[in-house]
Amino acid sequence: MVEAYYHDNDDSVDFREPHNSGEKVSLEQLARIGAFYKFCPTLKEVDQVALDRAYKNRDTVSISKESLGDALLPKLQTFYAEHLHEDEEIRYIVDGEGYFDVRNASDDRWIRCKLTPGDLLVLPAGIYHRFTLTTQNYVKAIRLFKDEPKWVAHSRPDADGNPIRSEYLAALQ
Repeated sequence: MVEAYYHDNDDSVDFREPHNSGEKVSLEQLARIGAFYKFCPTLKEVDQVALDRAYKNRDTVSISKESLGDALLPKLQTFYAEHLHEDEEIRYIVDGEGYFDVRNASDDRWIRCKLTPGDLLVLPAGIYHRFTLTTQNYVKAIRLFKDEPKWVAHSRPDADGNPIRSEYLAALQ
């Protein structure tokens, strides 16, 4: 089951550390900002979510020192830069663990979601977010897509005027 809480915003500590402020965030709070979470202990349940939500494509990615070598930290720094996508971002954790930080649009605070095996998280198009591994430095995840993957990350504040961002904010009202 996902562990969600407000990030402590202590930038003096490695971003792969928990950064737990002690202030928990409920699944209902995540749903209010458009995030969808489901615990799926089997791939059959992931397949059902994919069918229900019309995800047609998928791939599997492994992020670790073994898979990326010296490129691991630079890659994590890229993933950790605040951005949004024009499509949903869907991740199912097969093995290992990672953090998705999502911006709460109402107060601009980071909500940190620690994902472990069985966790499936869907972030809506237009939500600001970032990703990193935990100090375990390993995750294997299935990425799901409605159509062909679109890998364009739109950085903040440049993306503030993006129509997808505006649609996201309007949907929260």
